Amino acid sequence: MAVQSLGGKVALVTGGSRGIGLAIARALVADGARVAITARSAAHLSAARPSIEAAGPGSVETLQADVRRYDQIHRAVEAVVSRFGALHILINNAGVGIFTDVASMTPEQWAEVVDTNLTGVFNACRAALPHMRGRGGAFIINISSLAGANPFAGAAAYCASKAGLNAFSEALMQEVRYDDVRVSYVMPGSVATGFSSGDAAKGAEWKIRPEEVADVVLNLLRHDPRSLPSRVELRPSKPRK
Repeated sequence: MAVQSLGGKVALVTGGSRGIGLAIARALVADGARVAITARSAAHLSAARPSIEAAGPGSVETLQADVRRYDQIHRAVEAVVSRFGALHILINNAGVGIFTDVASMTPEQWAEVVDTNLTGVFNACRAALPHMRGRGGAFIINISSLAGANPFAGAAAYCASKAGLNAFSEALMQEVRYDDVRVSYVMPGSVATGFSSGDAAKGAEWKIRPEEVADVVLNLLRHDPRSLPSRVELRPSKPRK
């Protein structure tokens, strides 16, 4: 099968100003897609825009929105459709990690992780689906984590949020498959970003590069719609011993 171009497709990437989200946005624009990204920080959006625009011929929109707030992500989705006339692709990438043991975690910290990583995905899907169902083919890709299947101490909230995201993704996939909406989720292992340590260079010699996660996402989007790779696990080939 020939590789399908994403030129002209409209994509929304939540948490698209840094890390994995930024790499995905750049890859989409490089292939000619029209891309909107959301982030909570206006400064991060401003910094990301020229980097995304420089990646290729696609066009870019930046929207300040907190996925934890349904009204904000709904407004962002409506702005994308108003600007570009459609929404074909939703990449739910926005996520946070607060890594501490349960006894030390505050209820506010728990809520921030779960509300962003799980409820935020529900909010975005709920807002986007009316624009995606029955429109000739759409795709939702949720960025999860291997932590969702491999819990570890000091990450109860993060692991629980990602395990919930995996189950949510599989249920949603079954709900909308006959509406021409495909749903997949990607579970990366350790990625060389500043997500957990604040230092993107730490472990960069063995960790997954954000661009490698973006490659997986684009390959999913280009996959023949007759079949669906509904879950992809991506891990470093040679992790630290």
